[in-house]
Amino acid sequence: MDRRLALSVLACWPAASLLAQEDAARPRQKISAAALYDALSARFPVRFTIGGLLQAEISAPRLLLLPARNQLGASLRAEFTGLQLAPGQAGEMDLVFALRYERRDRTLRARDPQILEVRWPGLPPETAQALQGVMPAISRQVGDVVLHRFSDRELALADTMGFEPQEIQVLDDGLLVLFGPKRPSQ
Repeated sequence: MDRRLALSVLACWPAASLLAQEDAARPRQKISAAALYDALSARFPVRFTIGGLLQAEISAPRLLLLPARNQLGASLRAEFTGLQLAPGQAGEMDLVFALRYERRDRTLRARDPQILEVRWPGLPPETAQALQGVMPAISRQVGDVVLHRFSDRELALADTMGFEPQEIQVLDDGLLVLFGPKRPSQ
């Protein structure tokens, strides 16, 4: 049995080496955490009213990089008034986003925000439940966030090679965008 395994490994060795070389030859671009934070914080503060009952101001984002989940996120300070809340009562929430490349305008976008956690010291349980109920509306208000707009210069080499951004990896210090063959226009 060990001999068959060894023969299989040896037979696959050239293909694995070729795939590793192919991945190394793919264009890639790194986007720093500082650039991501600047793009994200430019979107805030956000003020809105939900159902005419609850006013919210979301501000002071802190960038969350979650490589294990391959997601980007933000820790936001939220201040609500209305719905039996004391004026100016504030808390924090952590949102995470999926990432995608938008070919139409050559942007890297955070989309589909999901709330991971809400931290609100001293908030009564029934009010916390009410807030959890409005959180999807808050997520929709945040919407797609443009994190990076690729310049013509950034995409020039990849474009001439027939590549476009294809895979986005979240790292501890930013994002790594790997390019792949262009998909046909739709």
